[in-house]
Amino acid sequence: MTEPALAPRNAYVGVYIVWGIAVAASIVLGIVLPEDDRVPWMLVAFGIVVLLSFAVQLWFGRVEGFIVRVSASVIGALLIMGLISVGFGLAALVPTA
Repeated sequence: MTEPALAPRNAYVGVYIVWGIAVAASIVLGIVLPEDDRVPWMLVAFGIVVLLSFAVQLWFGRVEGFIVRVSASVIGALLIMGLISVGFGLAALVPTA
């Protein structure tokens, strides 16, 4: 029988890790890639973030609230990546000199 942890880790640390990776991936892809290739690679990056959210939550090994944490990771990453891609889209509309 396992003993309960006296001071369990914060369960939402994995959510914040996934959000941070989503921010970093979006910014790097937006800077490195040309305008025509951004959307397909953002979709690929989002797919990787979804798989990463499952992996991180399974690695933490807490059963309680698993679905809530995974959905918070995925929905938050979707919103973050969407807002950053909107920013890059608006920046692409500005004419360069």
